This record gives sequence, C-alpha cells and structure tokens, in this order.
Amino acid sequence: MNQAIEKIAIIGAGALGATYGRLLYEMDPESICFIVSGARYERLRQDGVIVNGKRYVPAVVRPEEATPADLVIVAVKHYHLDQAISEMKGAVGPQTIVISVMNGIDSEERIGAVYGASKVIYGLTLGIDAVRDGNSITFKNQGRILFGEEKNAEITRRVRQVSDLFTRAGIAHEIPPDMIRSLWFKFMINVGVNQVSAVLRATYAVLQSSSEARELMDSAMLEVIAIARPLHVNLSKEDIGEWYKVLGTLSPTGKSSMLQDVEAGRPTEVEMLAGTVIELGNRHGVPTPVNQKLYEELRRIKTG
Repeated sequence: MNQAIEKIAIIGAGALGATYGRLLYEMDPESICFIVSGARYERLRQDGVIVNGKRYVPAVVRPEEATPADLVIVAVKHYHLDQAISEMKGAVGPQTIVISVMNGIDSEERIGAVYGASKVIYGLTLGIDAVRDGNSITFKNQGRILFGEEKNAEITRRVRQVSDLFTRAGIAHEIPPDMIRSLWFKFMINVGVNQVSAVLRATYAVLQSSSEARELMDSAMLEVIAIARPLHVNLSKEDIGEWYKVLGTLSPTGKSSMLQDVEAGRPTEVEMLAGTVIELGNRHGVPTPVNQKLYEELRRIKTG
C-alpha cells in the first residue's frame, strides 16, 4: 500500500503554483505551504492569492523556516531556478519527492544535480490557460500535469503516491510512457506559442484563427523537431497537429505566459526557449533561423 503524501511545499506562487496550490488547499488547508523569500513573503502572507475570484491565504514560510515535506512542487520561472533550488533546501528530506512543473527540458537535471536524481520525477503542465494579474489568477481550463519516471512501462511507488495525491485534490493528470518525449513535446509547444504570441502580442484567439501566426509557430516548432532527431527524441510533424488540438481547447481571451511577462514588463524565458534551440542547433549542425529571429526580437522587446 502506498504511503499517502500529506505535506506539500510549493516554491513559486505564480499562475501554476497558485492554481495547483488552490486545489491542494481546498483538499486540506493544513497540507500545503509556500516557500517564499524577500518582499513576496509579506505580500503572500497578508494578501494570499485570488484564484478565479476566490481568495486563499495559505501557510507561507521563509526558506530558513522550511521543514522536510513529502512532496516539493517547483513552479518558478526558468531564470529563478537556481534561487529556488537553494531556497527549497530545508523542505527536502530523506523521503521527499520533488516534481518540477516548469517550462524547459533541464530543470529536473539541475535539481537532481543538487539533491540527487533519485528524489526527482519529471513533470510538465499542458493545456492550462491561466492568466495572472498581480496576485490574481484566472483560468478557464486547468489543463493537466504530465509526470512520471523517465519511462513508465511500470508505475513506481512514488509515481503512484503522487497520482493518488493529485486524484484526491482534483488535479487532472496523466502518466505518459515516455516522459523525455513529453518534455520535448511541451518544449516544442512553448518555442512556438510562447514566443510567437509574445512577439505578435497575440491572444489564443489570434493563434487559433490567424494563418500567418500559425505558419510562424509551425516554423519555430519544426526547428525543435529537427534538433530532437540527432538527440534520439521521437518528435514529428504529427506532434504539431496534436498541439493544435490542445490550442483549440484554450480560452480565446487567454494569453501565453510569455505574453503576460512582456505586457507586465517582467523578464521572459527567451534564453530557455530560443536560446536553447539556437545552442543545440549550433551543437548538432541544425539551422535555426526562425528561432534566431524570434530571439533577436524578444531580446529587443526586453531591452526596449
């Protein structure tokens, strides 16, 4: 019998952290805490978060106050990962499971390098259309968390534990057979939708209806597929069609996380997206002109 996960620590109180934190809080308010440092500690402790119009004030601890949790959920931006890895130290005990729901393809490796790969399971989110405005998050579609070991022909005890928790909390989830392929599928999507939406200032409605926007997305994603080939990751053009099925479910008024960052004047994850594509393309001799253009434009927006 699986031992139930009872204590969860979340690091990152943005759209993803707040959305999943709210569901865990509704399951059991005593089960979760957010690890927060600096000025955000007082803001979150006093104001909480507002998710779909309802206010939640979960427990908040500073990094030095954190104690070992059964599960740590990492939901920060890519450029905050090193800080998060340091700040979650107190929450990682001998039996702790760590899951990252971040964008990108390297957060698990970076977390595992510090705390041990045996503590980390792979994770990503797909299909969520949350929009963040300050401490207020709204969404139409919760999407789902895909997670598991690198391969999941057989479900391990710790994956079953997390699955049981998500079921109890009403968090939609799926355990794919090949998590590396799933991470690259999500990376391909983000390279397309996040960057193109940010450059064009486009809501999902534009991406759902504009042939020009879709052509640009396709071109950016095809470069990821080309890079995946020498890395023996099984992506193909058919996966772009699978992305459009997801896109069709998103709220037309919704915005990608990168577009929200651009509009709010926050840093973007362009280095993790186009920057990674360009680096891997150079390493493996794969041309990446579309991502080079997107990179230059997003850097211009960031510094403009």
